Amino acid sequence: MGVAAEGTEARLGVPAGALFGVAATGTADGAANSSYDSFSSIGGGVLMATIMLGEVSPGGAGSGLYGLLMLALLAVFLGGLMVGRTPEYLRKRLQAREMKLVSLYVLTAPALILVGTALAVALPTGRASMGNPGAHGLSEIAYALTSSANSNGSAFGGFTGNTPFYNTARAVIMLLGRYLPMVFVLALAGSLARQRRGVVTAGTLPSHKPLFVILVTVSVVVFSALDYVLVLALGPLADGLR
Repeated sequence: MGVAAEGTEARLGVPAGALFGVAATGTADGAANSSYDSFSSIGGGVLMATIMLGEVSPGGAGSGLYGLLMLALLAVFLGGLMVGRTPEYLRKRLQAREMKLVSLYVLTAPALILVGTALAVALPTGRASMGNPGAHGLSEIAYALTSSANSNGSAFGGFTGNTPFYNTARAVIMLLGRYLPMVFVLALAGSLARQRRGVVTAGTLPSHKPLFVILVTVSVVVFSALDYVLVLALGPLADGLR
């Protein structure tokens, strides 16, 4: 076949298994038609990165929508900085309070995932659940905690998550990773609702043109890369380069 077929649903083959995996990790449904632990190192990293994006591509129900809106506000803020104007979105101004809430939203999941992964790797009880040594074991831990924080529900099969340490750690990460962002989203919605709608001017960034789409896409990729580049480099990338 020319590809690694271990752990793949034989009826569908590798391409369909990979496509299903990317779609499932991007929509927060936790489904799988193949063993994610048997994916190539880079392939497993792609699945992990899809969840790390915040499940905004193609987008999970509920959290995918407001996650994309928060990242759109971040893109609008960056666009405003580039042209030297107060950023606006849908005739609402994004001021210090709004951007603080957006920043807290964006930083919540990375903080939980990265701190949790560091603690798990540092503690013997955390390393004991790794099904494989080295970089692939790190990928197993990072994937499990990423899936917990972003409510995906999938995991690498070699990882043993049913231990007191991981049951507690993943429960805490799941609780904070799901509900804290909701608090920030609702607080932001209330802050914007209190504002009067402004007027569209020549300096307003249109939200229905290709420039806005490109700006949002770049913001999603760049900020996710900056947040998770180290764990992805030490896990899937290092494993793939062995």
